[in-house]
Parts: sequence; structure tokens; C-alpha cells
Amino acid sequence: MNSRRTIIGRPLVNLFIQTHIVKSFSTALNPAPHNPPCLVDPAHLLRVCTILYQQQNAPISKLETHLLKTQFSFSHEFFLQVCNKFPYSWRPVHHFYKFTLTQPGFTHTPVTLNKMLDVIAKARNIDLLWQVLHEMTEQKVANDKTFRIALKTLAAARELKKCVECFHLMNSNGNGYSVDTLNKVVETLCKEKLVDEAKHVVVKLKDWIKPNGVTYGHLICGFCDVGDMIEASRIWNLMMDEGFEAEVNVIDTLMERFFKDNKFDQGLKLFQAMRVKRMDELGLTTYNIVIGWMCKRGKISQAHVVFEEMRKRGIQADQTTMASLIYGLVCKNRVREACLMVENIDKPEISVYHALIKGFLKLRKVRDATEVFREMIRRGCEPIMHTYIMLLQGHMGKRGRKGKDPLVNFDSIFVGGMVKAGKVLEATKYSERALKRGLEVPRFDYNKFLQYHSNEEGVVMFEEVGKKLREVGLFDLADIFVRYGEKMATRDRRRIRDVPE
Repeated sequence: MNSRRTIIGRPLVNLFIQTHIVKSFSTALNPAPHNPPCLVDPAHLLRVCTILYQQQNAPISKLETHLLKTQFSFSHEFFLQVCNKFPYSWRPVHHFYKFTLTQPGFTHTPVTLNKMLDVIAKARNIDLLWQVLHEMTEQKVANDKTFRIALKTLAAARELKKCVECFHLMNSNGNGYSVDTLNKVVETLCKEKLVDEAKHVVVKLKDWIKPNGVTYGHLICGFCDVGDMIEASRIWNLMMDEGFEAEVNVIDTLMERFFKDNKFDQGLKLFQAMRVKRMDELGLTTYNIVIGWMCKRGKISQAHVVFEEMRKRGIQADQTTMASLIYGLVCKNRVREACLMVENIDKPEISVYHALIKGFLKLRKVRDATEVFREMIRRGCEPIMHTYIMLLQGHMGKRGRKGKDPLVNFDSIFVGGMVKAGKVLEATKYSERALKRGLEVPRFDYNKFLQYHSNEEGVVMFEEVGKKLREVGLFDLADIFVRYGEKMATRDRRRIRDVPE
């Protein structure tokens, strides 16, 4: 295999560690390290925000008159708190900013200006954002965070020409073209699924800023995240042609994308190429990806070979690795071996119990899965929402079904929950589909069902349903319902609830 045309992968890991640390919003202008943050009087803040809201469409002079008549202690922290009160409304924030410019002795910092720019960006006021960005660059207070906020908004609005002009604007005001800034912007855009826009910026700026391996790595991971393997392959080949070597996290991302797209052979070829040429760089993350997907495909013997290789290299397996192996063994009905592995773990995490539950459910051993659920509670491992959803799907199917007794009707439980939550239209649609079985009944949404009853009324409902389920002999399902009702009481009750012995 030609290694220069290989594509490689793992979940996107941030290569760039932010060196620009934004100060806390409670930090005043140039404070001494030992000074406490400046406090804001809530009454003053409420009074000013009320004026800004009521007079946001009034002339600036009228707004300034009202503010001047109001007594309040002004500081940078106060400005930031005002921005927090209007996170998506640019008018009050921008008008208050204009008022601060008339105050003698007050100077904005990059933190306050970036906060205002973020509010304008969330409001999608492109013209004002462009104007403020020009002002910040002319005042030489723009930093990396400024351009990341601006580029993310402009790219989402498909203002690609202005995206490129941002870097020229930065250069014309003394900041200079920087590949580090480009990488930060590309990373931000890729995280927001704006990979095509990020690629456009890189291509258009190639004459001024030459991309490096980090730039290409962010683009490859971004295209893998959106599932565009063709474009990821092109970027990979371009990176290889320019003599850059991919980081391990980029290779892991590509490998995992291959596995998700059912291109298992290509993913394994990529892993084999890494073992031959860059064995020393392989770490626990790469092995976890390969072992996890081998176990999902039922290739237990191959997974054990990779596991032994990892141990011989001195890499200590974590509980994610053990959970993958346990799930693979249970799916192959090798339950005894899986239980021995669990016993050898000192403090099993929830991923280990989930592996057991998921494996038993795949074998249609719902009772065994429920016993694992009880065992994890006895050992002090608290179930999460995903635990309950897996168990309910195992007992009732992914589409939901009726119980053996007319009183235990899961359809009616769900419809009643939607009605109590005010979802009358959704309840009506579901009832129509349930009554007319000729129509396709949609997949049952257990997540919504549990959320609708995550309150005090839900506790009573789960207790009543639990009693009815026990009356008809469904003790496992009753325990799941009652336990969830106890867990999802109000927040105060969850905090004081005693852990069962």
C-alpha cells in the first residue's frame, strides 16, 4: 500500500492549546493579582438594563439623558454584566457602548470589546460586526479571540470574501499574517461544521499564509466529522505532497471514520501501516478505537491479539478497553469469561456495566441485563439516562409495545405523559397512529418519555406504574420504573436521597 495515499483516523483531539486566556468577566481594568473582583450592585444593574431595554429604539441623546440621571457605579465588570443581560440583542449593548465612550477616564479592554462583539455576532448583525471589527483593529486591541468570533459568524453567513479580508485587515493594522492565527480560526470553523468555509479561507490566503501540517490536520478532521471522506482524502494527499506528516490524532480520526462508514478493511490497513512505520507513536487511544470496533464486528480473537500487543508495549489498558472486550465476549455468549474480567477490575466504571447490559440485550437476555442494573446500584455506580433507555428498549422494544395486562399499557403511559407536559398535538398524532395500526407507528422516543416525567408528578406516576407492573409479574420492569422515579425527583430531593444499601 502506498503510505503517501493512505488515510488515517481517531476522534478529533485538539492539537492547539489556547495560549490566549481570557480573564474572568469579574476582572476589573488592569487589576493587581491580589485585588478582589469588582462587585456589581444588582439594583444598579437592573435599573440600567431597564433603561436600555425601554429606550433601545429611542435616539442616543435621549438614552444618554436617562442614563446620566441614573446613579450607578460603573466599571468593566458592570459592562460585562450588561452584555450578559442581553446575550442576543445588539441594540442595548451597542448603545451602552456608545455611552461609555463619552465617560471620561474609562477605556475598554479586549475582554469587554470581545464580549460586545460576541453579542453582535449572535444577533447576526453582519454590518455592525464588520464596523466594530474595523474599529478594534485600528485601535490595535483585536486579538485571536476577536478574529475567531468574527470569522465564525461571517463563515456561517457565507460572507466568504469578508472572511479573507479579515486577515488582510489584521495585517494592515500591524498584526501581520500568522499561521498560528490561521490555525486557530480553521480549528474554530471546523468545530462549527463550517469545513468548506475553512478550506476556502486557507486556499485564498495561500499566497500570504502558507498552511502547515496543523492546518491540514484540522481540515482533515473537520471533513471526517461531517462525513466527507472524498474531500478528506484530497486534503490528505495534498498534505503528503507538501511533505507534512500527519499527527496521530488526525490518523485516529480518519481510521474511526472508516470504521463508521463500514470500510473496516481500509481502517485496518491504515492501522497496519501505522504499526509498520510509526509503531512508537501508537498510544492507548488508537488501540481503543481498533479494539472497540473489532469487538463490535465480532472479531474477538483479533481484538485479543491487538490487546496483547498493547500490553507487551507497556501500555496500560483503561476501562474503555476492558468494556469493549467484555461486550465482545458477551455477544459471543462467552459470559463466564466476561464476568471474570469484570471481577478483576477493582472499581468498575459505568462503561463496564453498560457493556454487560448492551451485550445481554443483544442476546435477548433481558433478565440478566436487569440483574447487572441492580448490581451496579449495589456497588454505588449511579445509572444515567442512557442506562434506563437501554433497559426500557430491551424490555419493550425500540418502538414500544403493550404490556400483558390492560392496565399496563405503555402507549397510554406515554400519551398521558405528553398530555401532562402540554404536548397535546403530539399525543393526538401518536394516538392516531397507534389506533390505526395500518399506518407506520414511529419509533418510540424513550428519551422524551423519561424527560416528560422527570418531576414530582412523575415520581407518583412511576410508583403507580411500578405497582401495576408487579401485579402482572413484571418485576424487572417495575424496579426500573421505580428506581428512575426516585432518581428524577426534583433537584433538592435528588440531593438528599439516601443511597440504597
